[in-house]
Amino acid sequence: MLNAGAPSAFLLLGDHAGREIPRRLNRLGVSDAALDRHIAWDIGIAGLGARLSALLEATFVAQVYSRLVVDCNRRPGADGAMPAVSDGEPIPGNRDLSPLAVAARMAEIYDPYQEAIAAALEARAGRQTVLIALHSFTPSMQGQDRPWRLGVLHRHDSPFSSAVLARLRQDLGEAVGDNAPYAMDETDNTIPLHADARGLDYLELEVRQDLLADAEGQAEMAEWLAPRLVEALEARALFGEVDTGSPPK
Repeated sequence: MLNAGAPSAFLLLGDHAGREIPRRLNRLGVSDAALDRHIAWDIGIAGLGARLSALLEATFVAQVYSRLVVDCNRRPGADGAMPAVSDGEPIPGNRDLSPLAVAARMAEIYDPYQEAIAAALEARAGRQTVLIALHSFTPSMQGQDRPWRLGVLHRHDSPFSSAVLARLRQDLGEAVGDNAPYAMDETDNTIPLHADARGLDYLELEVRQDLLADAEGQAEMAEWLAPRLVEALEARALFGEVDTGSPPK
C-alpha cells in the first residue's frame, strides 16, 4: 500500500499491478516471455498508480502477484480466476488444481488483498471516497487492433464514471471507449465487492499498454490524467446523485 491515510477522496486500486509468483509454484511452468505479456499482469499500472498516488495525494492499494496465480478481479471460484489457458498461452501450473491448492492461493493472495482494501476503506469511514480501479489493455487482442487510448468501464450507475468519460472525451473524443475495450459486467469483482455494499461511487479505468511501456510514458499519463480526474470529481453532481461515503440504509 502506498500513501496510506492520504487525504484525497480517491482510493486507487491495482488488481493486476504485479507479476510475482510464489516460489513453490515453479513459475506455473510458463516462460519468461509469457510473464512479460499482458496475460501475467496489467503492464504499466504499478508505475501509473504510484505516480497518480503522489500527484493526487491518494492511497494506492496494489496487488503484487500475477493474475495467473489468482485473478483478484474475479469472484472466488469463477472461470478464469486461475486459468489453465490465457489468450492462447497454456498455464501448466493451473491444470487440475485440487481444492486444497485453490484454497491455499486464495488465503495467501486473494484474501490479504481484499482485506487491505477493506481496511483502507474502514480507516476512511465518514470521508468522501471514490474507488478507482486502474487497469491496462493490450493494443491488439486475437488479431484485432484496439484503437482506444483509454476505456471507462461502468454499469451506468456511476456519476463519477460518467463525468470522467465526458471529461476525457473533451480532449480525445472517440479514442476514449465507453465500456470498451471491455464492458464492466458480472465478471468484475473488486469494484462491486467494495463499492456496492458501502454505497460508493467508482471508476474502472483502462489505459492502452503501449502508452505505459516505460517510466516516461507512465509519468506522462499520470500528469495528464490527474487534473482531469479532479475536474470530473468536481463535475460529477451534474451526472447524478453523489454519494456521502456512508453505506446505504
